[in-house]
Amino acid sequence: MKVTYIGHATLLIEMGAVRLLTDPNFDRKLGGFLPRVSPPGIPIEKLPRLDALLLTHAHADHLSFDSLKALPSDIPLYAPPVIAEWLRRRGHRHAVDLAPEASVTIGDVTVSAALATHRGNRYGFDRWRSAANMYLLDAGSESCFFAGDTALMPHTHHLVEGTLGGSGRQLDVALLPIGYAPRWKRAGFRRGHLTHDDALTLFERLNGRVLVPYHWGTFHHVTARAHDAITRLKATLEAHHLRAAVRILEPGETLDLVRDRESGAHPRRRAADRAFGGARPTSSDVPGVNPPAPQ
Repeated sequence: MKVTYIGHATLLIEMGAVRLLTDPNFDRKLGGFLPRVSPPGIPIEKLPRLDALLLTHAHADHLSFDSLKALPSDIPLYAPPVIAEWLRRRGHRHAVDLAPEASVTIGDVTVSAALATHRGNRYGFDRWRSAANMYLLDAGSESCFFAGDTALMPHTHHLVEGTLGGSGRQLDVALLPIGYAPRWKRAGFRRGHLTHDDALTLFERLNGRVLVPYHWGTFHHVTARAHDAITRLKATLEAHHLRAAVRILEPGETLDLVRDRESGAHPRRRAADRAFGGARPTSSDVPGVNPPAPQ
């Protein structure tokens, strides 16, 4: 399995021959006025052939209409049913319903959906479009959980636990958002988002091998800067018992998960292939936190 961080909640997930893109947003400005602080790790025109798009909800940072227009329309675009219906009315005929508790098979990968705790409607008046999904990608020999946006709730890990735990399997990769809010906003923020501490707690409940944080380093927000959350995560990891399991990818970097029968999954990172146009040799590893994996 390979996971490339393109930016914010946009990740390219490659499982065997299947390539999936999450919440595509390649916009230069969020909402037309909040500037992008780092270019997409892979330019949209340099993406490889995709097998499907996974959309979690309708917020502008996760659903970019300009990006959807620039992406192929001959592959399925899976979304919560109310969002898929809206997209079809807007001309995106490849939008397909994927309701919570439902699943779809894409090549050798089964994608299962669960309800996220996040009010995802795009505007103040469209509460009926507030549905938000989380997704579990399961190829049998490897698995990946993409949380979209969600709060930390007692049931947030149940999709993974119910699907993998019963057969004694362990989640390979957890893709979790991290966010920051000032103290006066934090209680409300955590009703629909994960802080860096919440993400670590959820990761532990998921019983995952590797955590890749996203939702950082791409856009400034009104009450938070693009790197606020990752800066705090790095500081926390210096003395955290899960520090060795966290892989912090810069835009354009790829986690290449190499499975070894004797020692389990070894995470290995490299820059994205130059053929994609996104290679950047930088790294945001915390010193001593992400030592090179065995080669």
